[in-house]
Parts: sequence; C-alpha cells; structure tokens
Amino acid sequence: MTDIKKRIAVYPGTFDPITLGHEDLVHRAAHLFDEVIVAVAGSTNKNTLFDLQERVQLARNAFAVHSNVKVVGFNGLLMQFVQDQHAQVVVRGLRAASDFEYEFQLAGMNRKLYPKLETLFLTPSEQYMFVSSSLVREVAKLGGDVNQFVSAAVVDAIKNKLKTEASL
Repeated sequence: MTDIKKRIAVYPGTFDPITLGHEDLVHRAAHLFDEVIVAVAGSTNKNTLFDLQERVQLARNAFAVHSNVKVVGFNGLLMQFVQDQHAQVVVRGLRAASDFEYEFQLAGMNRKLYPKLETLFLTPSEQYMFVSSSLVREVAKLGGDVNQFVSAAVVDAIKNKLKTEASL
C-alpha cells in the first residue's frame, strides 16, 4: 500500500468579518485540496471589530458544510503555522490588480521563509470582486445594509457588536 500525501492548504486572513468573497474562495479551495485550514490571524496591526474567538466562530459556522475545512485561530508567523499544519500551499485571494503587487511580494517572502511552500492565487466570483472586510465594517458602522456582502449570521453578529459598542 502506498502512502499518499494529503494535500493541505492554508487560507490565512483576519476575516473581520468573514465575507461572502472569503466563503466563495474557501468553497472552491475545498474542491481542490484534501484539507483546507482557514487560519484566522489573532495578532494583527488592524483594529478589529471582532475578537479572535468571535472571528473563529463565525468562520466555523460558515464552513460547517465542508468536512474537509477546519478553522483555526493562530498568533505569530504564518510560515511557522503552515509548517506546523504540514501544509504545502497557501491560498490567497486576488480581487483586483492592486492586490497583486502586495500579494506577489508576500508570496516571495513566504517562499524565502519556507522554500517548500507554494502560493495559489484565486480570484473570487465576479459579484465579490470589490468586497473587502474593511469596506463591510465601514458600511455597517455608517448604518448601511451589508446583507449582500456577508451571510445572515455575520449581519446579525455585526449588528449585535455595533449595538454593544454604542452602549459602552
């Protein structure tokens, strides 16, 4: 019997909040790999709306339909996390040409840190090309409707979080 290596991909991000664009990429990656690990970054320079545990739970809810997708929160260097997970690929989303330069630079740095790593760029479906977590947060904070950008569970979580923050 031959020992076939499991194809494991890591899809890292802050996911604050997780958008339909993120979900689209993970659903498609789940068909390409034996296992997809959604790596929710805890240590970030970004001022997040949701804490790490909240973001992990929202992502777990979004991907419960896939038996080969797991969601893990992490802190520290992504390449160390990737190695710890025995992954060979990092999946990154590209929405526009403006994303490419940064992502290309990041892929090069990651390859220097972990030469066995490949970076796979996926583009979201057309209707999600302009959706970003930061834009969703901004629209929501200004009272706009974000239903077309995030799942109903995420809409509810955003509303509850903004109500809680407003009452502080």
